Amino acid sequence: PEISGDGTEVIKSDGYLEPHREYFGQRFAHFKRWVRDIELSEGGIDKFSRGYESYGLHVTAEGVRYREWAPGAKEASLVGDFNNWDVAANPMTRNDFGVWETVVANTADGQPGIPHGSHIKVTFVTGSGERVYRLPAWSRYVTQDLTKSPIYEAVFYNPPQRYTFKNKRVVPEADLCIYEAHIGISSPEGRVATFKEFTQNMLPMIKDLGYNAVQLMAVMEHAYYASFGYQVTSFFAPSSRYGEPDDLRELIDTAHGLGIAVFLDVVHSHACNNVEDGLNQFDGTDHCYFHEGGRGRHELWNSRLFNYGHHEVTRFLLSNLRYWIEEFGFDGFRFDGVTSMMYKHHGIAYGFSGHYDEYFTGNTDEEAVVYLMLANYMCHKLYPGFVTIAEDVSGMPALCRSVSEGGVGFDYRLTMSVPDMWIKMLKETRDEDWDMVQIAHQLTNRRYQERAITYCESHDQALVGDKTLAFWLMDKEMYTHMSDMSPLTPIVDRGLALHKMIRLVTCGLGGEGYLTFEGNEFGHPEWLDFPREGNGS
Repeated sequence: PEISGDGTEVIKSDGYLEPHREYFGQRFAHFKRWVRDIELSEGGIDKFSRGYESYGLHVTAEGVRYREWAPGAKEASLVGDFNNWDVAANPMTRNDFGVWETVVANTADGQPGIPHGSHIKVTFVTGSGERVYRLPAWSRYVTQDLTKSPIYEAVFYNPPQRYTFKNKRVVPEADLCIYEAHIGISSPEGRVATFKEFTQNMLPMIKDLGYNAVQLMAVMEHAYYASFGYQVTSFFAPSSRYGEPDDLRELIDTAHGLGIAVFLDVVHSHACNNVEDGLNQFDGTDHCYFHEGGRGRHELWNSRLFNYGHHEVTRFLLSNLRYWIEEFGFDGFRFDGVTSMMYKHHGIAYGFSGHYDEYFTGNTDEEAVVYLMLANYMCHKLYPGFVTIAEDVSGMPALCRSVSEGGVGFDYRLTMSVPDMWIKMLKETRDEDWDMVQIAHQLTNRRYQERAITYCESHDQALVGDKTLAFWLMDKEMYTHMSDMSPLTPIVDRGLALHKMIRLVTCGLGGEGYLTFEGNEFGHPEWLDFPREGNGS
């Protein structure tokens, strides 16, 4: 059905948007063109976003079918343990759109031609004649053996027994109380924790604490562990550091049985710069999934930036969202790096004052904004009650208004200025000089009709490089005077009181939902670290 409206409905509740009516109309027309083109060429956004059902490796009646988009390649073949890495054994044929395909025939006894657990790669001959080896872009399971190399290997995942879901998907509650967590650090021991351990040890505790949603970061596979999951190499693969894909399915299913919604931290703002086990230079060209040249690179993150205006890139990204919902049962997404996506300057060395010209001029990357509109439109159209959250520091107007009104379509934005306010006050202002009016203003200063998730501290404050609120309040006395066996000092007494009050007033005034990063609920004193070069491990 035709999408109604012209994208200017949002102006009715904010007259200051009136000078930008033309921009909103143009952006909405761009969105509608995408929807119409997908309808005409692909049969609709439902079918278009199921690319994971046809691309990558799939067991069929005649054998294992493999499809891959690599328009810059001149030749392609699938290699692996199953064919002794013979580049001539399973050549691929190409269609007019740069999509390569091959079928690995079943064995004589009818078993898949690629055994479960086999290592595989796709090899291309590039335009310059060079032969390169890559991990399939739609890989669902990749592993790393650090005794041999830090480079990931793609594994054909086809276990004889697949996990069967026992519980229905949860519709997230209107009043969200989110527990943000990282699977690998969810253990008191100095090692990487697993999906199964999180299921057994953490979920009952999260339920007991009263949270109704858990937000998982660092799930998409990332080559560098200390990147906290924000340098993704394989977008369709749950990180094998924590276990197998079915272990994640069990975690989410168990959470649903407890009435807890599960959100995924989605990284579509950029991709890891890795070539051998990432998407960079996938088909031997500088672009493929990304913009060419400087526009396709993030200077600060040393990563690649997607070409959101390309048909196949949009198929890849929308299908990635559908995959995590359909295959694992996620109930919501927290989109990382939305500010970087929406602006051509990516927010680098740019201070947003709130003037509307900063949002609706040449600074804005309309292709990226329209991609976000498509993503939100798809999630909400196909999964009523699904939650999307934007990590945006710019304050983009209408970010959390529905797409039909002309907004970008997110349900919530994160109130990223609130933790900064608390830490600034604790560092620079005496208790007796706290300005209650200013605190209340900061906590309630958000856009009309746009919902927000507030927090005192998230992973940004608890990870390496910053200090938790508890440590700002009590510092070294946390190590010597937190026991009932030691005297209660004024520093600890003050710290405990303010730690509770800061949370109470933030939860009460700061937004329509509340978030806590694991450990902060009990005032974990230390930042949370990962094995990395900087700490000798």
